[in-house]
Amino acid sequence: MPVGRDKRQAAMPFILVAVLIDMVSIGIIVPVLPALIGSLTGSQADHAFWLGVVSFAYGIANFFSAPVLGALSDRFGRRPVLLLGFCGLATTFFATALSTALWMLIAARMVGGGMQANAAVANAYVADITAPAERAKRFGMLGAMFGIGFILGPAMGGVLGAINLHLPFFVAGGLALVNLLYGCFVLPESLPLDRRSPFTWKSANPVKTLKALANLKGVGMLVGVIACTGLAQGLLYNSWVLYSTFKFGWGASENGWSLASIGVVSVFVQGYLLGKLLKAFPPQRLAIFGLTSSMLAYALWGAAVSGWMMYAVIFANLLGFTVNSSIQSIVSGAADDRSQGQTLGAVSSLNSLTAVIGPLMSTPLLVMVSDLPRGHWAIGTPLFVGALLQATALFLAWTHFRRMGRRPQPVAAVATPGSL
Repeated sequence: MPVGRDKRQAAMPFILVAVLIDMVSIGIIVPVLPALIGSLTGSQADHAFWLGVVSFAYGIANFFSAPVLGALSDRFGRRPVLLLGFCGLATTFFATALSTALWMLIAARMVGGGMQANAAVANAYVADITAPAERAKRFGMLGAMFGIGFILGPAMGGVLGAINLHLPFFVAGGLALVNLLYGCFVLPESLPLDRRSPFTWKSANPVKTLKALANLKGVGMLVGVIACTGLAQGLLYNSWVLYSTFKFGWGASENGWSLASIGVVSVFVQGYLLGKLLKAFPPQRLAIFGLTSSMLAYALWGAAVSGWMMYAVIFANLLGFTVNSSIQSIVSGAADDRSQGQTLGAVSSLNSLTAVIGPLMSTPLLVMVSDLPRGHWAIGTPLFVGALLQATALFLAWTHFRRMGRRPQPVAAVATPGSL
């Protein structure tokens, strides 16, 4: 049985607690990082540009480090790599809190991106202790912790940011240190010695890991689905705060509560509804439903003419929150027990690549609309582009599942709009 140094058996509650603390610390900074960058710039156009640069710095560092860290977790176990990630988060949060210039912010985010691949390693941890048939549900539970983190984190960040823009980063750094202590003294190892694999730089090459991911039987075009949904989510992540600021005049508090609302829906879907949906639908069909929902949601967010409409779409978006867990379970099931870290590290690297490209897409779009009057429909351009990306992902997934002989029901049966 997979046990840690203290002989405690690795189990879901251990990793759920670690992920929850991790996501609360990350969520705290989401509504205030754009405002902190704005405090160091002189115009809305500069604000949008430098937000893109800071996001790009994190993504490019994580793109190269994620497969390395994933492969290292296959060799040395999940726990030490998670501990490194907690150290990285604490370092980058405290460095950000003390930053007084843009170059300092960029350097801090690069350090954070280079030192942690916590989401991928946490998913590999779950795969270590879970039978393939149960992984979609377990990944949903993990997703629920992400959601709770994005309920508590942004709400806390909005409140703390209203006091002082630097305060949320100090609090986030403190939580990262709490997680480090939890990892050192409580979190057991999940990967037994007989299931570990040697580390090679070849296996940690991000380009080669992506090719290997695409070549896994049963994955194929799903790499394109992950890429398109990742780009769409990157557009949303990088555009949400400035989009709502430009269009509705929202500040840190309003953005914090809106992001917390996304977390509420995520927790409900992934912590409760997903298990019931998986009893009625296979992951392939659920992914199709969710992608359809996502496509509609992005278009509706972009077309919103009032702030309350953003909330309406968030709470209508149920099926959109099932996509990542569904796709993740399919990809994880295609990998053997010795390469879960490398495979899910490749997924993380792909997501990091989209996080690199996302700011390159969102920044010029935001700059383009930054001088439009408040409420102008064209301010929603980044989200309209996201809707097109989700439509592309839907087409790729539909084509892949048909080729694999798992043809889903027609997407017209889906009535619920919404996605992330």
